[in-house]
Amino acid sequence: MTTTTSPASPSSPDNFRQDARTIGLIGLAHGSSHFFHMLLPPLFPFLIAEFGYSYSQLGFLVSVFFVVSGVGQMLAGFLVDRVGARPVLFFALSCFIAAGLVAGTASGYASLILASLLAGMGNAPFHPVDFTILNKRVSAKRLGHGFSVHGISGNLGWATAPVFMAGIATATGSWRVACLSGAALAFVVLVIMVLNRDALDDRQGSWSNQPAAHGATPAAPEHPMAFLKLPSVWLCFSFFFWSTCSLSAIQSFASPALHKLYGTPLSVTALVVTGYMLCGAVGMLIGGFLVARVQRLEKIISLCLLAAAILLAVVGLGVLPGMAALVVTSLAGLGIGIAGPSRDMLIKRAAPPGATGRVYGTVYSGLDLGFCLAAPVFGAMLDANMVPGIFFGSAAALALSVVSAGFVGAGVAAKATAKPATA
Repeated sequence: MTTTTSPASPSSPDNFRQDARTIGLIGLAHGSSHFFHMLLPPLFPFLIAEFGYSYSQLGFLVSVFFVVSGVGQMLAGFLVDRVGARPVLFFALSCFIAAGLVAGTASGYASLILASLLAGMGNAPFHPVDFTILNKRVSAKRLGHGFSVHGISGNLGWATAPVFMAGIATATGSWRVACLSGAALAFVVLVIMVLNRDALDDRQGSWSNQPAAHGATPAAPEHPMAFLKLPSVWLCFSFFFWSTCSLSAIQSFASPALHKLYGTPLSVTALVVTGYMLCGAVGMLIGGFLVARVQRLEKIISLCLLAAAILLAVVGLGVLPGMAALVVTSLAGLGIGIAGPSRDMLIKRAAPPGATGRVYGTVYSGLDLGFCLAAPVFGAMLDANMVPGIFFGSAAALALSVVSAGFVGAGVAAKATAKPATA
């Protein structure tokens, strides 16, 4: 006599614990990747003091990071689909450890470039890794919450890194100690992942690899590059590109722009990025509950992003009191945060079966390209004293991302409608 085991139902206590464990681990891993976005930037003043580099030279280190990350992210998606997400995750965290060690022992500019390259290599696989594991191991009922935690942890990683890196450098008087501490932090995260590796095994997922419906004909295997023919993939890519252009403007230039436009002290406007990220985190928490209740996700995305665009455009008009402008800019992050989980679920629905890693790797490389190209453009606008353009440009980028999301949603809806007809 043989027995068969079926997956626990999504509402069972055991499955809740499994889902929560996987979501928590992926959140920790994703937070570490965003932390390493900021390995060197908080230390720029210390590097200038020791080596005499210009901000242009140091800015090039950031460009190296995002170019390597963007190209690597597309390639990592193929690797994840071939060998699985878990070993790629371990490799990525090892790259972060190496980046911190190289930066902490750097003797000059070449060493810092190598550290940026290693950090970019480490960052590259995270989105295809994270979303592959979440989609394959977390039950559909809690997947929206998984996306929500994933986004929140990224914001927390961004928010924590400057405090951690600059704080240690200031307290010890050594930026090298800060870099080595970053390496130690990545090592701790890697140990946690290895000890909990069973919860990260995407080859053992219960929810994405369900048996085909009775009578269904298995799909013929496609060429690994076939997904690149899908318009939805490139529309998702463009969505990430435009939304990241908007984020880059706020993250890098909102503080000096508010100072110039409203005369608010820099010590106060520096809080705008923190406020924007915190509002974004709250929005992601709310968005996680909305995902399971709404079928046409592009409507949530469009409504939230257009509301955020309007708020940013109002700030650009220069008609608000100084503190109100800071608050309104921060509140724009709420709308973007609410849209985040819906965005990730929309990509899941648009992705063809068996190509999760490749699709997420490709569309999320639009994020790296957005960071790479937007910062010089908005920086040049600020240098040219086109201060309102920071907020108008950010709002326009959000509006363009709404157009992309609308086309993706229409394609997903058409595919869902066509399925019953061809069944």
